[in-house]
Amino acid sequence: MKFGLKSKLSVSYVLVAIACVALLSYLTNFLLERHFTAYVIQKQERENNEIVSLLVQQYRNSGVWDAGIIENVGVSALERGMIIKVTASDGTVIWDAAVHNSGWCRRMLDNMAHNMLSRYPGWEGNYTTKTYPVFSREAEAGKVEIGYYGPYYYTDNDLAFISTLNNLLIYVGIFSLVFALVIGQVMARRLSKPIIRVIDTARMISKGHFGDSSVAEISAEGSTTKEISQLITAIKDLAETLEKQELLRKRLTADVAHELRTPIATLQSHMEAMIDGIWQPDIERLKSCHEEAIRIGGLVDDLERLARYESEGLVLNRTEFDIYPLIEHILKNFESGFFSKNIALALYGKGELVFADRDKISQLIINLLSNALKYTPEGGSVEIRLCGDGDDVKITVKDNGAGIHEEDLPYIFERFYRADKSRNRATGGSGIGLSIAKAIAEAHGGSIEVKSEAGAGSEFTLKLPRKPH
Repeated sequence: MKFGLKSKLSVSYVLVAIACVALLSYLTNFLLERHFTAYVIQKQERENNEIVSLLVQQYRNSGVWDAGIIENVGVSALERGMIIKVTASDGTVIWDAAVHNSGWCRRMLDNMAHNMLSRYPGWEGNYTTKTYPVFSREAEAGKVEIGYYGPYYYTDNDLAFISTLNNLLIYVGIFSLVFALVIGQVMARRLSKPIIRVIDTARMISKGHFGDSSVAEISAEGSTTKEISQLITAIKDLAETLEKQELLRKRLTADVAHELRTPIATLQSHMEAMIDGIWQPDIERLKSCHEEAIRIGGLVDDLERLARYESEGLVLNRTEFDIYPLIEHILKNFESGFFSKNIALALYGKGELVFADRDKISQLIINLLSNALKYTPEGGSVEIRLCGDGDDVKITVKDNGAGIHEEDLPYIFERFYRADKSRNRATGGSGIGLSIAKAIAEAHGGSIEVKSEAGAGSEFTLKLPRKPH
């Protein structure tokens, strides 16, 4: 059984409140028990000393025991739970509270026992007496015995105080539970509301509504909670990425159709003309049809090669070799193309060893140079720089051609993506050369990046690890 965030938060707040109140009650009663007991014992001893002091003062003032004064002191002590007995030095009983009012004494002791047993069911207290000798001029004048229920006892006022304190703790507990429940509901609503909006937005995204108004709403709504704010931002970024990927997918479909339509339409028109007898199936026309068939085959080969490079099961035949001679060899194959466009071609650097698949690295560099050749105008220049960069080897291909607009840079390595929206045949290509280059670089544990500005040329930077990761 699954519970909602609101229920869990509310229950957690209530449980925390119960735990805090229970702990507070336990500690309060525990500490109160210890300190209050010490207080009661000290209070009893203090009252005993006060009574003895009064009686000693009476004897010293008059030189004899005054039964009337002793009775007044004894009755006052009896009202406070103490039974006094005063005897002279010869053993004569001057005054005894138990004789004065035995019934009162018995009821008082029974009430004390009842109070203590009501508080402590296992209480084992009993009647306790303390004897204090009375001296006058260094001679013993008698003794004062003070009896009470010991070792300590709680009066009715003491029990009332403890009961009031416990009732107060109960009220605090009830208030805390209600307060925790209200706060839990408020916090749960504040936390769950943006999460529910995110869930609804995620469901809309799963249905393909990337640009739905709910995405904009959760972005504008935001949250003061850091994690929820990050979640909202992540969902917003996800929606934007999926929307862009959806646009790229639609564009990919259109681009593939465009790339296939042209050669197929040419083949179809040529074949129909020859079938209808309009054209004679001579060598030139058959060669034109063959070229279009080769073009379609090349496109299919490029797609197959890209799929193979992007697959996790790509096998790399790594060997250690100097990449500088490899670049020199590739440049010689491009010399005629660059010469025909009067493009200055320069290679800078020195020998650098890499541990990589030689054929695939050749394909990568060929794709970068082909791209530079296509988009560099006549009379331009292309520079290739090779240098070490720590554990990597860095290859930079820089041209001063048409450049790439800023809005096209994030997608330049997407398959079939071309900044030239018209897909001018003059630049040629299928638009997956850079996709293949990126797949090869990443398969080797390297990377490829581009910096470009429209009208100022482009700079592609390839990094390859010297040793496999």
